[in-house]
Amino acid sequence: MHTLKCLIRWIDLLNEGIGNAVSWLTAGLVLVVCYDVVTRYVFNYSSVAAQELEWHIFAVIFLIGAAYTLKHEGHVRVDVFYTLLSPRGKAFVDLIGGLLFLIPFSLLIIWSSQSFISMSWSVMESSPDPGGLPYRFLLKAMIPTSSVLVLLQGIAMTLRAFFTLINRPLDPDNQSKPVGEIHA
Repeated sequence: MHTLKCLIRWIDLLNEGIGNAVSWLTAGLVLVVCYDVVTRYVFNYSSVAAQELEWHIFAVIFLIGAAYTLKHEGHVRVDVFYTLLSPRGKAFVDLIGGLLFLIPFSLLIIWSSQSFISMSWSVMESSPDPGGLPYRFLLKAMIPTSSVLVLLQGIAMTLRAFFTLINRPLDPDNQSKPVGEIHA
């Protein structure tokens, strides 16, 4: 049990750190968009590379930030009954949802994207547009990378639900503390 709790904390720390790091890309995205707008409307100059950089940064924020968002329960829940459930009821829904949907779907994306990514890497894919960005294969590699992070967070979420169901819930204040830290 202790090993599983340490695994949950390690996954939480990993996705918390990655999410915080990726959040800084939003400032970069704002700067790139401002540059693009000023050059386009003030200087009547448009750059394909700047426009592609906008959606490249956005894609990384969206993909790599998905696990962080899952950790903080920021994804949209369609189930209007979930909010009415007790903590054990929510844990049951999270356990079943994780085992039947989240984990298998993450594994499916990782598996099915491999040939797509391999092809992109083998030809060192870049933008087909003149003046576009090189290294598009790196951007495409974010697809399985994000799915691995979501898979890990899904495992942590499912294990956390399991511990709640067996009446050994993790202390919410200690969920993100480093493994090995002494808790008073």
